[in-house]
Amino acid sequence: MTAKKAIFVHACCASCSSYVLAHLAEIYETIAYYYNPNIHPESEYRLRLDEMRRVCRRLDIELVEGSYRNLRWWKEIAPFKDLSEKSERCWACYRFRLDATAKKAAQFGIPLFTTTLSVSPHKVFERIDAIGREAAVRYGIEFLAEDFKKKNGFKISVERSREMGLSRQDYCGCLMSLEEARKRRDQDRD
Repeated sequence: MTAKKAIFVHACCASCSSYVLAHLAEIYETIAYYYNPNIHPESEYRLRLDEMRRVCRRLDIELVEGSYRNLRWWKEIAPFKDLSEKSERCWACYRFRLDATAKKAAQFGIPLFTTTLSVSPHKVFERIDAIGREAAVRYGIEFLAEDFKKKNGFKISVERSREMGLSRQDYCGCLMSLEEARKRRDQDRD
């Protein structure tokens, strides 16, 4: 029997990862990387990390925990903080996290990486793909460009999240998206 090829997976949150990691584990030796210094507030970061640990235990997938040094993330995003979602603000955030993932994969000698970000209908796959490929070139590895929301991936992730009792947030994680979500909720109440 041939050993599975390893893949290093940037995991944005447990609810998105519940489907993507299980899907990838059927094909690859899957290692999850929780690196999300964008998440605000820190209590939300800790909640998402605890849930990520739970999902990885349940799926028997190794979890590598990245740092929560969010000042570096803020420096990268600061020029774009006033832009809306699905703008250069998000692209800079994808770039920051995917670059760190590619670098860590290369350090571990894992020649392939991807991200769970594409399972969300709120994320722009074409940007994730381009940014992931750029990071792969920088570190001499390969990016698996898969739009995980296809073939009911998002729907399956929602179902699995419910089954596992995971929280489902109405914002991606950053302060700006949290504020945007609060405005949407306020408008819905009016």
